[in-house]
Amino acid sequence: MIDLRTDTVTQPSAGMREAMACAHVGDEQKQEDPTVLALQDRAAALLGQERAVFVPTATMANQIALQAAARPGEEIIAEAQAHVLRAEAGGPAANSGLTAKRIQGDRGIFGAEALRASISPDDPHVPISRVVSVENTHNGGGGSVWLLERIQEVALEARQLRLHLHLDGARLMNAVVSSGTSAADYGAPFDTVTLCFSKGLGCPLGAVLACSEALWERVWRLKFLFGGAMRQAGIVAAACLHALDHNVERLAQDHARARRLAEGWASAGLPVRPALVESNFVMIECADFALDREQVRSRLAAAGVLVSAAAQKDELRAVTHLDITDEDIDCAIDAASLLTAAAAPSGNSQ
Repeated sequence: MIDLRTDTVTQPSAGMREAMACAHVGDEQKQEDPTVLALQDRAAALLGQERAVFVPTATMANQIALQAAARPGEEIIAEAQAHVLRAEAGGPAANSGLTAKRIQGDRGIFGAEALRASISPDDPHVPISRVVSVENTHNGGGGSVWLLERIQEVALEARQLRLHLHLDGARLMNAVVSSGTSAADYGAPFDTVTLCFSKGLGCPLGAVLACSEALWERVWRLKFLFGGAMRQAGIVAAACLHALDHNVERLAQDHARARRLAEGWASAGLPVRPALVESNFVMIECADFALDREQVRSRLAAAGVLVSAAAQKDELRAVTHLDITDEDIDCAIDAASLLTAAAAPSGNSQ
């Protein structure tokens, strides 16, 4: 099977496994694991921040950031399809007692004017707007990439509104490679920044939350509260360091394969818009297609190609990653040709 469901299905490479096996480790809870400490220092500099903490998952990192920034009853503002609102099991409400304000963006991206319009009035009857979260690349927007100019525009507005500014950078390195903007330039305007290692970077798990020196002690304590403190975690941190050394620049290959897949599928008759491919996501828009979403998904699976449901109800997504080859892309394009040929005679599925 050619697994394009997500970039979290990657397997650790032989080099990554060797790095894990040879890692120097200590007690992470006591800040005695040298490999974790090295990763945290490197990640802070990479993301334009002063300090960082290592945690098991990017969802945990997001949730720690929100609790560090706001009190129960206050409000988080994010784009309507943001992962932190849509796919973290109601974490902002359950963990931190936050209410949510959703901005209707363009493929996950919004501007200063939309942020300003979303701020709750100074009225004791309504929640206080406290946090704005930006997601880059934007999962629900089909892997869309924020331009630095738009980030800076939103950041300036957030500062004027006295909001805590959070960057959900689960796939930030995809945005870096796609745009040519450094991770530090992307991260510097924010109060808190997350980065996930278990997606395109190919690690089995792991994420970091980067922040200022002033906020670090609060974040460190919340890491314990959320159950994120670990012991000999350097075994995993070694994989993350290996990924930073070997798996960042190669993300360009994933992006190129995604574009080629989109072009091949569009030529084969699938409802795909190649011009919208900005990173490693290819979206199949089934709303006006002869087959519905589930029919397309099941027929591709029968042909050996796995895709997954996307945030929008009539869309599927295919996500390229380091375990997908050029030959896999060729086979996936051929599978789409067979699918559309089978659908063509009647325009409807059986």
